[in-house]
Amino acid sequence: MIAALAGVLTPATAASAAPAAPTAPTVPAPDMDGVSAALKAAMANGAPGAMARFTGPDGVRTRTAGVRDRVSGEAMDTRARFRIGSVSKTFSSVVLLQLADQGKVELDAPVNRYLPGLLPDDRITVRHLLTHRSGLADYSDAMFAKTVPGFEAVRNRVFTYQELVDLSLAEPRTTEPGANYRYSNANFVVVGMLIEKITGTSAAEQYEQRIIKPLKLRNTSYVHPRTEIKGLHVRGYLHPDEAGAPLVDSTEQTGSWAQTAGAVISNPADLNTFTTALMRGRLLSPHMLDAMTTVTPTDTTQTRFYGLGLRRYDLSCGTQVYGHTGTVQGFYTYAFATRDGRRSLSAMANASNRGAVNTALGGTLEAAFCGKKAPAAKSAKAPRTFSAQPAEADLRENR
Repeated sequence: MIAALAGVLTPATAASAAPAAPTAPTVPAPDMDGVSAALKAAMANGAPGAMARFTGPDGVRTRTAGVRDRVSGEAMDTRARFRIGSVSKTFSSVVLLQLADQGKVELDAPVNRYLPGLLPDDRITVRHLLTHRSGLADYSDAMFAKTVPGFEAVRNRVFTYQELVDLSLAEPRTTEPGANYRYSNANFVVVGMLIEKITGTSAAEQYEQRIIKPLKLRNTSYVHPRTEIKGLHVRGYLHPDEAGAPLVDSTEQTGSWAQTAGAVISNPADLNTFTTALMRGRLLSPHMLDAMTTVTPTDTTQTRFYGLGLRRYDLSCGTQVYGHTGTVQGFYTYAFATRDGRRSLSAMANASNRGAVNTALGGTLEAAFCGKKAPAAKSAKAPRTFSAQPAEADLRENR
């Protein structure tokens, strides 16, 4: 207020004119050649195809490589739908945070307040679920210890939420509530239970009402437990554990083993729209979006962080991007945007259980958000690559 009054009371002269408005920081142009190189690297490491879609102040730019269907040979297409895996967790988190905005759930209340007797520890809160700090074991670790047999055992199975929670509770808990980050699909299965208990309607209806319809996401759906991907879509391919074994077409599946942790279907344009709208405050109040984007480290590199159903990656150029990664049988996905929502990237490769593919696809982030690299000096930082999980842990699907 004092500074504002000073501007009013002091006449502007040639010597004391008000300073020019600060200019916006320079935003590097996306390196689309670098994006293409990352997509080709994903293919070189075993993906039949890959694609990326970038939105920014200068419009939309897309790149594709390879095929979306190995049998027909049809080229990859950025209009096509695919399974987005754990990017679904951000959709689920948005729904639950909207309910918190409406006063229907408290983030620091025990889960058992809303789902009496579900969990064996009253200390586990709603916030612990959203931040992967509940200590609930990830049932999918054992489920997919053998990748292809595990998948075939559940491909057409329909689970209840309770069955999945019971699988988690049969395993030892991984940490004390709130103590440490331990990624677990079980957390977002319970989030689905909370959504349905609080609203009295299905998670599918809540996605539709709160996100899909308001944002006009025409290619986004939650069809669980139906197995099809309607319309133009990408076929997904699962790499067996055995070297040299043929790829398994994993496109059709119920997704029931993941549900609200990973069963949403979308396409690149819709993912760009979703992450942009989220970061621009169209889906949550400022207070709740601040809570969602308040993050803590998930590893020792201090470049990867997790908030409330939301990842943050810190890129080599200093840019921070928010969103989520997704791994579900046959598909790796990245969907991220800058905090101001001015730039977004969605990228997908139609393979899984091949960590090198995931790491290569992560190279699209550096290229898209940091632009072309200057000639490397000896002291310059090397470009960072990001994968949702280390290759040796790639059997644990849906990261």
